[in-house]
Amino acid sequence: MILQNAIDKARSEGAYAELVKAIPYAAHLGVKMTQQADGLLFELPFREPLVGNHLLPAIHGGVVAGFMENSAMLHLLVNQEQGRLPKTVDFAIDYLRSAGPKTTYARCDVTRQGRRVAHVQISCWQDNPCKPVAVARVHFILEEAEELAEGSDASPL
Repeated sequence: MILQNAIDKARSEGAYAELVKAIPYAAHLGVKMTQQADGLLFELPFREPLVGNHLLPAIHGGVVAGFMENSAMLHLLVNQEQGRLPKTVDFAIDYLRSAGPKTTYARCDVTRQGRRVAHVQISCWQDNPCKPVAVARVHFILEEAEELAEGSDASPL
């Protein structure tokens, strides 16, 4: 119920911080969401613990992937018409360049959404959206909240 309340507030009031808090890994990363004229923008503020390679330095690839996957999930939670929970089925990422020690951004594009499945493409960049550090694709199964709660592997998300 906490998640549904956070989704409702995000949709009606733009209270995205509460929705991010309801997704533990997104909250741990410090993900921020803002609504802009061309859609939701996701932000991963730089913090030293996110660095995976201190010689470059570069943000850990797993952090970049987790940020992108959570951005896609949050995007669906806010923008889908049905009240369904996205459950990741497949995630594929292409790393294009190192993500340096600075704020990282992501934008999502839902390329297909049906009653049960959604496909989202994500682009992630730092200084220039035309020079992404990574691009990814994710497929989600969209489950009714009741279906998820009744399942044997039920989790809050």
